[in-house]
Formats: sequence, C-alpha cells, structure tokens
Amino acid sequence: MSASLPWLKVAPLSKANFASFGEVIELAGADHFSINQGYTERYHHLAGVELAFSEDQAIINLFRSRRWAHPIHLTMVEQHPLGSQAFMPMDERPFLVVVASKDQQGNPETLHAFVTNGKQGVNYSPGVWHHPLLILAPEQDFLVVDRFGAGNNLIEVDIPPKRQAQLDLQTLFSDHLEA
Repeated sequence: MSASLPWLKVAPLSKANFASFGEVIELAGADHFSINQGYTERYHHLAGVELAFSEDQAIINLFRSRRWAHPIHLTMVEQHPLGSQAFMPMDERPFLVVVASKDQQGNPETLHAFVTNGKQGVNYSPGVWHHPLLILAPEQDFLVVDRFGAGNNLIEVDIPPKRQAQLDLQTLFSDHLEA
C-alpha cells in the first residue's frame, strides 16, 4: 500500500454535516417524554428503519469490533441498498464514521470522515457508501439495527486508487486511544 495516499480530515459528527448520508442518533435535541409512572424518560423516534420490501424485517444485532492497525488505508467501502443500517455504541467511547458521497452513476466518490462524541450513533440511509466500523478502543460493542430479508443487501467495492485516503488514528486521536 502506498504511503503517498492523501490524509483524510476528520470532522466532529453533527446532524447537519451527516444529513446527506443518514441520521445521527443522539439525545441532544430529541423529542422526549416521561413514561413508566415517571421512572423512565423516553427519547422518541431517534431514527427510522428503512426497508425495501414489505416482507423485510427490522432486526437487532450486536457487533463486536476490533481496532484496525495504523495507519488505516481506506481502500474499500460497502453499502446496503435494501435497508438502512444503524450503529449505536454500547458504551460512551467515540468511534469514526467514514462515508463516501456518490458520483452521478452512484459510485463512491469523495470520502468524508467524522468522529462521534461517544454518545452518538449513526443510521446509514439505504445505499450510502460507508467503511466498516472504525473504533478507537481495542474492542467495542455496538447495537446494530438493520434489515433481514431476501436479496443481496451487501455490496462491497474497492475505491479507485485516485480516491483512496488514509487515517492515522495514533496521530489524530492519541488522547482517545486505549492501549
């Protein structure tokens, strides 16, 4: 892998800068109300599950992810064309979100990188190109809500070399990395 890949700038994740890729899942600004005789606060409709077909099901999974070696060469992305896919960390540790805007033919084009504040999750809209989980801790668990049904809901592609980039988590986030 070439060390001459450009470095990808990482921005803080916000609803505004992520809107074209899906939804940010967070409590800040969310509609909420008291339930269970006042013992629970319900944060309502933080994200919507999108499914392509009426026979599809929304399912809940747990993903346990391991940290990638540094620097990370961003050479591939994936998409789920038949349904949305939401990731919510099971703890309050930040993680990275790498997505790609699409060219006019729908192919991945420009990479964008965001860092969560540890209390945010993401819900990728159907067909959004994204990199697999990129965590800062050695291992991290995520609650994942996505689609179960017929058809191929996973497409992986290599990023053309001129659009590839790299991330050095050690340099960028040494204050967040856990040994």
